[in-house]
Amino acid sequence: MVVPAPREVDAIMKSVPAGKLITIQEIRAILAERHGATIGCPLTVGIFAWIAANAAEEDHKARRRGATAYWRTLKSGGFLNEKYPGGVAAHKQKLEAEGHAVIEKGKRFAVANFEQSLAVPRAGDR
Repeated sequence: MVVPAPREVDAIMKSVPAGKLITIQEIRAILAERHGATIGCPLTVGIFAWIAANAAEEDHKARRRGATAYWRTLKSGGFLNEKYPGGVAAHKQKLEAEGHAVIEKGKRFAVANFEQSLAVPRAGDR
């Protein structure tokens, strides 16, 4: 298992272009492949994504260039992250502004057909 550096997680999140998405699962797979491991640590990758999102929100508010478009990073299964700045409502708004359809799945929200917008092939498809 690889425990990545926070900057590695942020760099992957930054690499996702407008209109595309990535999930924590794909980030973990990329990190594992880069480090010759079988899996990326789910706990640290999730925490570092949260840290990157909050730091990026501060950058966006201060109008600094190069801030991470953290809203393009979803939870596994295409679900929105309630722990991102502004919660699900803000996450949904940012995704819809980029043309993604957000649907309700039970008590949670997810991007409809998120697989079609993934920036990288799913872990099993590589």
